[in-house]
Amino acid sequence: MSVRLLTASGLRRTLGERVLWQDFALNVEAGERAALIGPSGSGKTLLLRALAGLDPLEAGEVYFQGRAQHEWPMPNYRARVMYLPQRPPPGEGRVLGELRRPFALRIHRDKAFEVSQAAALLAALGRDAAFLGLDVARLSGGEAQLLALVRALLLNPAVLLLDEATSALDPDATLLAERLVCAWSEAEPGRALVWVSHDAAQRGRVATREVGLQTVEMTP
Repeated sequence: MSVRLLTASGLRRTLGERVLWQDFALNVEAGERAALIGPSGSGKTLLLRALAGLDPLEAGEVYFQGRAQHEWPMPNYRARVMYLPQRPPPGEGRVLGELRRPFALRIHRDKAFEVSQAAALLAALGRDAAFLGLDVARLSGGEAQLLALVRALLLNPAVLLLDEATSALDPDATLLAERLVCAWSEAEPGRALVWVSHDAAQRGRVATREVGLQTVEMTP
């Protein structure tokens, strides 16, 4: 029996007098990898941020595991519905410290950081343990994306919202990241992905289905 993890209904978003989308609905079930598609400027990033609870909802509601987003303590919600931006915010120190840092937060107090697990994830991405010692400030855009992905997988959310999360990687690294994320989504029940990608070939490799987001040509 399918389990509905994330549900959105009646969502609306405007920019000035432009309505990007309205009455948008989405249902994501456990085990799904949904690709969110739409023309440039249709607000795909804004939708992911709304689903993650990072932007306020103008209309409608989002439910996670049957509970309305606004009823969740937001740190708990964001620990379970996690957003990975295309350009991760800059960190500091070494990669190892940046991976370890979230585990000091109260919301993750029931989780233990394991260097061996981090090294195994990096190995799956074609990076050896020396990556852990790199200076975060000197990482390339692609390396920063790998760091963000490994950190998210270590924190083990239920839903990953990926916003062009491999756009700065070379083709080989992209394939490794896709395989890792797909394997993660299938390793345990109760996990799902929503992935924004402009690469049709990538969507074909990753997604179990596509969800269209069309811009509304009207004013509020």
